[in-house]
Amino acid sequence: MTTNKQRTTLFLNPDLVKHAKAQAIINEITLTILVERALIRYLPKETVIKKKIINFNGIP
Repeated sequence: MTTNKQRTTLFLNPDLVKHAKAQAIINEITLTILVERALIRYLPKETVIKKKIINFNGIP
């Protein structure tokens, strides 16, 4: 089975994990789907990182 997913490790408060797992069960979804949905709602639709020039002691 090939999916377009990337594995990652997060260190979270154990109570938060329990709460998230319980909510996933109530919603009949996986923890992965719950976290993906939360991130999609939280993150802006577009992120722009602007280039900043840093000057060290007058040297560009």
